Amino acid sequence: MAIISKEIKDFLPGKMAWVGTADKSGVPNLAPKGTMTVIDDQSLAFADLFSLKTRSALESNPNIAVGVIDPSGPKGYQFKGKAELLTAGPIYDEIAANVKKALPNLGPPKYVVKINVTEIFSLSPGPDAGKNIA
Repeated sequence: MAIISKEIKDFLPGKMAWVGTADKSGVPNLAPKGTMTVIDDQSLAFADLFSLKTRSALESNPNIAVGVIDPSGPKGYQFKGKAELLTAGPIYDEIAANVKKALPNLGPPKYVVKINVTEIFSLSPGPDAGKNIA
């Protein structure tokens, strides 16, 4: 498991994340996620608000990649790991409460995806671009 540093934790809030998945046949899918949250030093999570293809892919293949950049920086990170689909529990409840606060008319998420991060790569320009940093 990779360790999500304080620098990365401080970077993520307010950024759009792009989540990449592939179904059991290898067909890729890419979807924006505005609810990406750091859960702890080794995991991220996001709410399923409109994620039919993402959910379908993760049900058959839990491998996931997440890219987050700040184009004004420019700075960014890519996370790779395994996803778990949650429909209840403390992580689900926390993400659902945050969604309700931000989007009160939307209703609860269908599920929350918890990502157990195994690798972190730099997406920032410079000598570490593309390198595994955690």
